[in-house]
Amino acid sequence: MAEQSNGNGKGKTEGGADAQQAAVQAQVVGQYIKDLSFENPNVGKLLGPKGDGPNIKVEVNVEAMKVGDEVYESAINFKATAANKEMTFYDLEIVYAGLFRLQNIPEQALEPFLLINCPTLIFPFLRRIIADVTREGGFPPLLMDPIDFAQLFMRRQKEMAAAAMGGKA
Repeated sequence: MAEQSNGNGKGKTEGGADAQQAAVQAQVVGQYIKDLSFENPNVGKLLGPKGDGPNIKVEVNVEAMKVGDEVYESAINFKATAANKEMTFYDLEIVYAGLFRLQNIPEQALEPFLLINCPTLIFPFLRRIIADVTREGGFPPLLMDPIDFAQLFMRRQKEMAAAAMGGKA
């Protein structure tokens, strides 16, 4: 991209933006299992009659924190419990995280980027681990549908706003 001087010593790009304003950059530095627990508490009972099929309860939370200069961790906390009235089939808890180097992101866009875009990038890897762990635990693989992290973020924002309003009343 060619740079032109505008007479005041500041350069302009062909698009008209200041050359000093660099483009937003995001880089995946790494991704990893931060914590993993799979419990199969009633394996002996599973050999006999199981009664009703399990109901699967799923919880997903996302959190983020700064870990270094321009490096942030975004983590998906995932819990799944398969149970029926008679027993718990399995409990799965995993925290899957990614490290991201983020440059030139405006402050107001940082939190949404860390809680929406970053988890969206690492979720397919978490999805595969969830399927593998449940299959290796002796159950059909738990195949997760894609998660709308933007909707989760908006719901969380509304809950926090409602809690703030409730605390002021």
